[in-house]
Amino acid sequence: MPAGSYRFEVGAVTCTVLSDGYFSFPTEWLFPNARPGRVAGALEARGLPQTTVLCPYTCLLIQTGRHVVLVDAGGGDAARTTGALSARLAMEGVRPQDVDTVVLSHAHPDHIGGAVDPFARPVFENARHVLGEAEWAFWTASRTDLGALRLPPDLKGQMDFAARRCLGAIRFQVEPVEGEVELVPGVRVLPAPGHTPGHLAVLVSSKGQHLLNIGDAAAHPLHLEEPGWENGFDLEADCARKTRAELLHRAAAEHMRVMAFHFPFPSIGRISARSVGGWDWTPGW
Repeated sequence: MPAGSYRFEVGAVTCTVLSDGYFSFPTEWLFPNARPGRVAGALEARGLPQTTVLCPYTCLLIQTGRHVVLVDAGGGDAARTTGALSARLAMEGVRPQDVDTVVLSHAHPDHIGGAVDPFARPVFENARHVLGEAEWAFWTASRTDLGALRLPPDLKGQMDFAARRCLGAIRFQVEPVEGEVELVPGVRVLPAPGHTPGHLAVLVSSKGQHLLNIGDAAAHPLHLEEPGWENGFDLEADCARKTRAELLHRAAAEHMRVMAFHFPFPSIGRISARSVGGWDWTPGW
């Protein structure tokens, strides 16, 4: 199981990555358009299983001195291996009522499930819950079209149910945003569509240092090394690939550290362009 927490500073801002747990997915769900032999070889070279991929669920706590911001709420009680976020926050001395802003990068169950308790009540009762305007519209429409996902039909149904349940519970705290918006000094959200219609990235900046949390714009370091490999959870694969490239080009050009929700814990690192295309991932702050 991934480690619990890792604290670091972005200039004058204290950031802590917190593990909500993990889940293992069939390899073909994360790399549906890649040749199985190439994926297997890449995983084997890393000493990793070839039939399943372990995906950490890593949330980001941002403490500016005046504001307490949480990026993504984890999966909650979605699985036996998730739901550790509340305990991780407590170990950092943060109570749910201390959080004033929750950024939901998107409304997939592993990012929004922990925003409500088992009785469908808001966990972060004093917080505004920020998500993309397009995200809110998509999941609260009379019909949600998940047909483009390369996933089993029953899983699509579970995703739809979880999003509607959680968004319904926090509806009076939701603050939909459009475009690039500063939420609190030093913390901005950026549109990053493709994985979902209103998927958001989060940029933390202070004293010339930057951390770009790309959420699920990439689900595994192999999506950086092989930019043509898609993610079966991406609703619009072409848009997601374009968004991923734009975010990574910006991060490289502006010397930003990068965080990705499902990357190996602590889920932060540096990127560098490869001469053959794509990017190398170097973990650590």
